[in-house]
Amino acid sequence: MNIPTLIAAALMILTIFAHVLGGGPEIHEPIIASALPDAVRAVASVIWHAITVILIVFAAALIYMVKHPNRPMAILTIAVQLGFAGLFIFYGITRLGTLWPMPQWIIFMLIPAVTYRGQLRKC
Repeated sequence: MNIPTLIAAALMILTIFAHVLGGGPEIHEPIIASALPDAVRAVASVIWHAITVILIVFAAALIYMVKHPNRPMAILTIAVQLGFAGLFIFYGITRLGTLWPMPQWIIFMLIPAVTYRGQLRKC
């Protein structure tokens, strides 16, 4: 059993719960309740739920990789999550002047690091 990848999968599952249970009421619901145009609110919902789907697919991929190492799958999950981290860092700095209102970059750097340890150093 690949313990680092199992840890990465568990962290991703926790991230899904944080996204849905914490981020939903804090971010998604206010956007939906806003006076933004219907099309903007609809696109926001698509993006919100698409991220949920991506996180679920990544959790499933990590669970699979616990017993079935897969270098290309690991590289893909790492690359996308590092992209997420980069976006949180960029917009935190440029729009908010600090990284701390959006600390999601931390988990999107931690999970790839643990995935790297479990997958790419062993393949």
